[in-house]
Amino acid sequence: MVKSELMAALEQIAREKNIPVEEILSMIEGAVVSSLRKHVGADADIRATIDRETGAFSAVVAKKVADPVTIPDLEMTLDEARRHKKGAQIGDEIVYPVPAADFARIAAQTAKQLLSQRVREVERDQLYEEFKPKEGEIVTGSVHRFLDRNIIVDLGKTEAVLPLREQIRRERYGIGSNVRAAILRVDKAQRGPAVVLSRAADVFLQRLMEQEIPEVADKTVEIVKIVRDPGFRAKVVVKSNDPKVDPIGACVGLRGSRIRSIMNEVAGERIDLIPYAAEPEAALANSLAPAKVASVRLTDPVNRAAEILVAEEQLALAIGKDGQNVRMAQKLTGWTLEVKSQAQQRAERQAVRGPAAAALSALEGVGPKTLETLAEAGVTDIARLAASRVEDLTALAGIGEKTAAKIIASARAALESGPAASPSSEGPAA
Repeated sequence: MVKSELMAALEQIAREKNIPVEEILSMIEGAVVSSLRKHVGADADIRATIDRETGAFSAVVAKKVADPVTIPDLEMTLDEARRHKKGAQIGDEIVYPVPAADFARIAAQTAKQLLSQRVREVERDQLYEEFKPKEGEIVTGSVHRFLDRNIIVDLGKTEAVLPLREQIRRERYGIGSNVRAAILRVDKAQRGPAVVLSRAADVFLQRLMEQEIPEVADKTVEIVKIVRDPGFRAKVVVKSNDPKVDPIGACVGLRGSRIRSIMNEVAGERIDLIPYAAEPEAALANSLAPAKVASVRLTDPVNRAAEILVAEEQLALAIGKDGQNVRMAQKLTGWTLEVKSQAQQRAERQAVRGPAAAALSALEGVGPKTLETLAEAGVTDIARLAASRVEDLTALAGIGEKTAAKIIASARAALESGPAASPSSEGPAA
């Protein structure tokens, strides 16, 4: 038997859109039933079928013979039943065709609308299933248009959006320009998958490094953490899983070829490669690269606060323009960093060698060594001592719990006694 034009057309659509023919037919049958209910009855038992060879539509209504009839959509009287079937009895199921005038028009109209709708739905689902596993991967597309300050990128099969917040601020694009970005996320949307791209996310830089550096791609060199100020600076902590491989050298490449290629892709963004260190002091010192750190002191390990000392000529580099370098180092390590030069530290220590030193020395438990320890910790006045806790002082070298309690009690008593005991008083007696 030669297949109908309808079936041939459905099979062609099924091949092109990768939708099973049986799924299309079942879907049309279900839609026809839903449409017919508007004409036959909302609760009616309607059964629609499409001949798999000829493509011919048929639909019937099934009702029970009842006396009395309580549900008109599902039941009929005995007289009505015997018009369709001679000898019908109470309780029988009567199946009769839907009136042809209603059915033919509705079936054709519904099939056309639903097929078009379903094809769009399947295409959306297929695109979502294709792009969802690609989250975090780099794709290349072309600028199609602009929506406010967001960029709509043509990826071939679908469009994606590169939001303003995910762009590198220094970059500018024109219609048709190529764009390389990471797929940040893929969401389901009414018109198809909503693909969001990013050139500012940490994952974009990580994927670039994986593409450009074989040792990173094969996990010989591991990227531990990345923080970025997109287009300006990035800090990347790397460690080697092979003692024979230098992680910094592998990332830099011969004469800087590898890292330069990556920097060019991110608008010249300066990339600080930082060797991984397990010890907090070393990790904090490394995080301030390219500045050289003289010493690191963990002032409050519990609350992750530290003091970083650098040479005078390294101070500006350590802090960075508008505090960028120290701010990124804090984000990278999770520590609060107080960066100062060695000259600043000496000046602070000198500050407690005048009236303040005399006032502190007068406190019970404060001898010359303790005074020096307090100075190194930046404790230069009685008010700060009085506000301290015992655990704050015992965290300093050489101060025990009993001594700390004595010092704090003495500081509070001196503070309560009036201005004569404060560092701003007339000074110590000759």
